[in-house]
Amino acid sequence: MMSRHSPIHVLICAIGVTVALTGCKREERQYRPMPPAASLDKTIRMSPIQPGQPQDTTQTKNDKEDSAYAVAEGQRLFRSYNCNGCHANGGGGMGPPLMDDKWIYGSDPANVVATILEGRPNGMPSFRGKIPDDQVWELAAYVRSMSGLLPKDVSPSRQDHMSAKNPESSTQALVPVEGGSAPPASTGTQQ
Repeated sequence: MMSRHSPIHVLICAIGVTVALTGCKREERQYRPMPPAASLDKTIRMSPIQPGQPQDTTQTKNDKEDSAYAVAEGQRLFRSYNCNGCHANGGGGMGPPLMDDKWIYGSDPANVVATILEGRPNGMPSFRGKIPDDQVWELAAYVRSMSGLLPKDVSPSRQDHMSAKNPESSTQALVPVEGGSAPPASTGTQQ
C-alpha cells in the first residue's frame, strides 16, 4: 500500500530544500584572473622624501587581499619559492624581517609587488618573468598580512611547525614606518 504525502509535507520539504540551497554561499574563484589594475609603470613612492613632481599618495588596491584563499595561496607560494630562505619565515635573516612595522621601500601593495618584480639592492633578486603576475599579487598580499595589515578574516594562520609568533590572523595591526634602514651591504669576503 502506497502512502500519499499531504500537501503540507510536500510544501515543508520544498521550503527546506530551497532554504538549504540558497543558504550556501561559495567564494567565487577565478582560475586565470587578471592582475589588479594597479599600474607599476608610473613611479611608486618609496619614502616621504622624493624629488620631482608631487606624487599621488592614494594606496593601490590589491584585490587578492580580500580573499582568504588568495592570501593562503600567497603563504604556500612563499614557502614554494623559498622566500623563507632569506626572510626566515618572515622574521628576517639575510633579508629584512617582514613581521615588523618597518618598510624600507614602502608598505603599499604596489611597492611590495615592485620589490618582488624588480628586486632591490644588496640581495633581493628580480623575479620578473619567473613568477606569474597573479601569483606575485598573492605573495604581496601574504607579505602584508605578516605585519597585520590585512583584515583578520583573510589572514592565514601560522602553521603549527612554525610557531615563532602568533598567526597573522591574530597579529596586531602596526602602522608602517616609511624609510627604514636598508640591510648592510655585503663586503664580499667570506670566512
